[in-house]
Amino acid sequence: MAVSNQPPDSRFSYVVLVARRARQLMAGGRPLIDNPKNNKYTRVAEEELQRGLLDYELHEAFDGTEDKDGKKKKS
Repeated sequence: MAVSNQPPDSRFSYVVLVARRARQLMAGGRPLIDNPKNNKYTRVAEEELQRGLLDYELHEAFDGTEDKDGKKKKS
């Protein structure tokens, strides 16, 4: 797992990151951009992500080969 500040390749991850950041802004978080192009929380969050101002970690995807304890399933 590496910390990144570039937009993820996955559309799902992109939407999740923007939504989380928008919720932070709605809860009173301060924008990382001085003059955003738009005042909507989701647009500000998206602009921050596009400019590389948000750091995040993407975890490995669950592939279903392990049980709930992390042990490999028998084939």
